[in-house]
Amino acid sequence: MKLKNSLVTLLVVALACLVPVQADAKRKRAKAAVKTAQMNVPGEFAVGKNTFLLNGEPFVVKAAEVHYPRIPRPYWEHRIKMCKSLGMNTLCIYAFWNYHEQQEGVFNFSDNADIAEFCRLAQKNGMYVIVRPGPYACAEWEMGGLPWWLLKKKDIRLREQDPYFMERAKIFEEKLAEQLRPLAIENGGPIIMVQVENEYGSYGEDKPYMSAMRDIVRGAWGEKMTLFQCDWSSNFWKNGLDDLLWTMNFGTGANIDKQFERVKEMRPETPLMCSEFWSGWFDKWGARHETRPAKDMVEGIDEMLSKNISFSLYMTHGGTSFGHWAGANSPGFAPDVTSYDYDAPINEYGATTEKYFKLREVLQKYSKEPLPATPRRPADIISIPAIELTERADILLGADSLVMDSPLRTMEDLDMGWGSMIYMTTLPEIETESVLTLNDCHDFAQVFIDTVYIGKIDRVRNEQSLRLPAVKKGQELKILIEAMGRINFGRAIKDYKGITRSVTISTEQDGYELTFDLKRWNIFTIPDDYQTAVRALETAKRDSLTGSAFRGSGYYRGYFDLRRTGDTFLNMEVFGKGQVYVNGHPVGRFWSVGPQQTLYVPGCWLKRGRNEVIVLDVVGPSINAYYFSKDGKRLSPRLSALNHPEIDKLNLEKSRTHNQPGDKPDLNSATPVAEGQFAAGNGWQTVRFAAPQTGRYIALQALSTQSGDSEVAVAELYALGADGSRISREPWTVKYADSEDILRGNNTADKTFDLQESTYWRTDKTSALPHMVVIDLGSSQTLTGLEYLPRAEQGAPGGILGYKVFVY
Repeated sequence: MKLKNSLVTLLVVALACLVPVQADAKRKRAKAAVKTAQMNVPGEFAVGKNTFLLNGEPFVVKAAEVHYPRIPRPYWEHRIKMCKSLGMNTLCIYAFWNYHEQQEGVFNFSDNADIAEFCRLAQKNGMYVIVRPGPYACAEWEMGGLPWWLLKKKDIRLREQDPYFMERAKIFEEKLAEQLRPLAIENGGPIIMVQVENEYGSYGEDKPYMSAMRDIVRGAWGEKMTLFQCDWSSNFWKNGLDDLLWTMNFGTGANIDKQFERVKEMRPETPLMCSEFWSGWFDKWGARHETRPAKDMVEGIDEMLSKNISFSLYMTHGGTSFGHWAGANSPGFAPDVTSYDYDAPINEYGATTEKYFKLREVLQKYSKEPLPATPRRPADIISIPAIELTERADILLGADSLVMDSPLRTMEDLDMGWGSMIYMTTLPEIETESVLTLNDCHDFAQVFIDTVYIGKIDRVRNEQSLRLPAVKKGQELKILIEAMGRINFGRAIKDYKGITRSVTISTEQDGYELTFDLKRWNIFTIPDDYQTAVRALETAKRDSLTGSAFRGSGYYRGYFDLRRTGDTFLNMEVFGKGQVYVNGHPVGRFWSVGPQQTLYVPGCWLKRGRNEVIVLDVVGPSINAYYFSKDGKRLSPRLSALNHPEIDKLNLEKSRTHNQPGDKPDLNSATPVAEGQFAAGNGWQTVRFAAPQTGRYIALQALSTQSGDSEVAVAELYALGADGSRISREPWTVKYADSEDILRGNNTADKTFDLQESTYWRTDKTSALPHMVVIDLGSSQTLTGLEYLPRAEQGAPGGILGYKVFVY
């Protein structure tokens, strides 16, 4: 009886303890339901005095930038929940015009392009949304989000008041708004702000264009929507419109008070927002993987929140530029890798990082309630066995059109957006060696005479020519060109693909210099889509066409079986250069130069049982890709997979640095065109020459630093022309730099003219002063001055004190 009474007593006590716990849980669930319900009734988001107002109450935007096209649709909600768990209250998204209108007049808002569904999932999970509809985006995305087919109009002026450009941009903005306007906050949806254009100050100064674009966006979204424009602190007022909110873009480590100094002077009562706070940086082929310290990121966000400054963390989750969607940077041509990991808090495949947890700790400080638990990833990481690629088709079988006896034409001329081209012509007799020049090759060319490989011409390395052997009349010149991503930043976004100007052969014969301008071509177009790959392979299988006209370049197919699915990583290191398709999904570009050696394959694209993989390799696999029979016969190539990514491994033919002794100028007896001392601190400084100077090269020599040590850093340089304005930096290359730090990051000298104020040339910390960088301007120029920008961080680390400038 005593035992029974004791049990009853314990049960009563337990129930008594359980009731408040259950009641507390019920209250939390009810509160969450009310919060979600509030987001489904009409609301208001406004610009107040020194604060944003959400339904009349002060609101600090804590936004996570994510891009739905870079995330497989089945993983959308997981990534949204990851951002919510991090402590964010808003998602910031680009709407890439070229993703939704890949052919003129054909719009797609379904499947992975269903932007409205992404916004509804955000609202379901208690998140607001900021939409950035361009029409230009940048974002290391193909052509910055502009459609390739705009280039079919040869004289088009992009991002200006060109009638055709404005007409098509207006149509897109209206079509997009049809999808999203019902989800505006005044209609009970989650969308609180919409951006007009993007960082226009880095492109030009054109307030009439910005005004026209604002009118298009305003007309599409209505008067109640809050519109804003973003730019850099160094130029935002040049295109700033009086009736738009102004926000700043800058990266980790920046001097935050300095970034907002000018906007506070001009608009003392405006809410402050960093609309792109760069958590890391993007990678390009042939350079090391970019990283940024977690400490700098979280300290910057902590400081902004302590001052009630809103922010959007670019990127919170970068994802993957699947298929052909990775763009290219400029000046020069620096194509972006497939991975958009960005060294972000949530990595490419949706896993947490050190940055995630450090940032979560900071954001918890500014949350009145405990943050939601971090959701489990929707797929495990799996390993799959090596895949034998037993089927092969020559790349020529992928051709879907042939233009015969034609002048040179670009890809756009032939109505193709992405892929490869083959140019063929017969040669005259040339008895001696000659020089073949492609003006200009966009982007990677392989040259053959008949079936003999001669060499490559790589736009990334600013190559234009190679030597040809003597040839007989009637031999065939073949040029296989692969187009990579179109330039996404700066004036060079008008980026045609293929051979864009001319092909010449120059030689000396019988004491004369001869130049042949090759005019008559047969041109094949080869789209890089899955359907083309399958058609080529089926043709080869049906007609037993397995020969190689182009040194192993072509399509390779194999199959693998799975008992369970999960995320995995294809190891492409022993393959050359090209694209991969898994079960019909375009996984992305690979290139053996690195730094990315693996391709992320989402588990949601795999299936139990048989899976297909196709590799389009425009170069051909290396010998290490093949396995051999016992008698030494070479068999099919093999494709392996890893259970982890490899995105920081370079396989370069030569160093990325610019310190070749033969390129170093002898300036000991030269007279500088300017010398003196720079001021300490952040911001642009100008050096004026006493008289105009003419030369092809400009050299900046750092004699001493503001800190007294030997480390020099320069964020940006501009040369001033005869009229005192900045000259174009498109043709600039680095001639020489005595020291470049490639151990702590990609701090090479080309960072001085990469149009990015947050990146910089930095010398190795062990090298001694003086330091020098020499820029090749591309042609002889008349110069009147130099503009210098030190690093953007507090105190401008590595700032130059004593300097000399030379022009020669």
